[in-house]
Amino acid sequence: MLSIKTHIKETVKLAIPVSVGQIGHIMMGVVDSLMVGRVGTVPLAAAALVNGLFFLILVLGIGMTMAITPLVAISKGAKNDDECGMILRQALLVNVVFAILLLFLIYFGADFLQYLDQPQEVVIEAKSYMKILAFSVIPFLVFQVYRQFLEGISVVKPAMIIAVLANFFNAFSNWCLIFGNLGFEAMGLYGAGISTFLTRTLMAAILMYYVITSSKYEIYNPTLKYKSINRKVIKKVVAIGLPSGLQYFLEVGAFSFSAIMIGWIGAVPLAAHQIAINLASVTYMIVLGISAAGTIRVGTALGQKSKEGVRTAGFSSLLLAASLMFCFAILFIVFRNHLPYLYVNEIDVIELASSLLIVAALFQLFDGLQATAIGILRGLTDVKIPLLISFAAYWMLGVPAGYLLAFVFDFGTVGIWLGFLVGLASVAILLSLRFNHLTKEKLIY
Repeated sequence: MLSIKTHIKETVKLAIPVSVGQIGHIMMGVVDSLMVGRVGTVPLAAAALVNGLFFLILVLGIGMTMAITPLVAISKGAKNDDECGMILRQALLVNVVFAILLLFLIYFGADFLQYLDQPQEVVIEAKSYMKILAFSVIPFLVFQVYRQFLEGISVVKPAMIIAVLANFFNAFSNWCLIFGNLGFEAMGLYGAGISTFLTRTLMAAILMYYVITSSKYEIYNPTLKYKSINRKVIKKVVAIGLPSGLQYFLEVGAFSFSAIMIGWIGAVPLAAHQIAINLASVTYMIVLGISAAGTIRVGTALGQKSKEGVRTAGFSSLLLAASLMFCFAILFIVFRNHLPYLYVNEIDVIELASSLLIVAALFQLFDGLQATAIGILRGLTDVKIPLLISFAAYWMLGVPAGYLLAFVFDFGTVGIWLGFLVGLASVAILLSLRFNHLTKEKLIY
């Protein structure tokens, strides 16, 4: 048996490339905003409006691809290499069909932006931007399928490298299409949408070609040669993927609705909230790497039918996440009066943001634990009960608690953030207890 120290080392080895890859994806959005912002306030506002709505729908697709990693990891742990490639092919079929459904939802959903009570000039730009972004869903999910397959066999660097290098292509194509350089027409925000589509298509094509042609993966037979449609595997992918997507949707939706409630209070609270949530999101991206690594290691140990391996892999991931987020919490508290200056100079915004960072420091620990607990439970292919727990914790506890504290007990924005703390703490504790309960039983092995 591996020691906890060795388990942590192996988890870190997997987690770092995944986290860097996540940051690479986020940086593309940051670069887009910086470059679109140079065009004007209206295109930037339109981009902000669309990106929030687009991501809320996209997480459903991301969740669907998440089913691939545990299924492949379990097959690899059981030394069933051919099944790994078969899972990849069936999952690709499922996710392409699902991507097409999401494409239609986003494309035709753009026509309803006018009912969100936004300025007309913002809606006009947002509508065309959202429609071109809709087509990028297909290559994005194809990239995710191959990325999750590679993670399932504990290979995490190729997707990271592609995600990081894609930022350079995205910035260059933005420069050409947004501003009209090298003979291209200046298309502003619409050009940024085309650039995103081209970048995601290139990412998908490169990773797909790499997996199919590399001799490293021949033993898994990751080709596109379909022998048949395996309904049993498709059902497994959907049974794990759909609840995973809905779980992410509930979490993102709860935070989005909380932002709307903060908007009821005023512009200053909303600006302070944006600063604090942006800083908290950076640390969350990092801990997602630990969550993914936990899924891989738990799934592999499950395939090996190793009870101690499953428990040690899971609990070492939780320990690593808690330790890392505790360090971030300390940094948030120590530098709470300095970090907001990275964004604004308005004193009233900075003072409120500093207060929110104290609450953010408190929920850092629980945020890391809940994200990792979801990952290790997914490694056991346990997703339905976690979905119900997330719904109850966020929408029956967190959001109502935030509303009561903010508007009934007059805690204002801080009250809504305390609602975050209630929701995240509930999810983290309940999911960690569930992992402990499930892995004590012999049924899952």
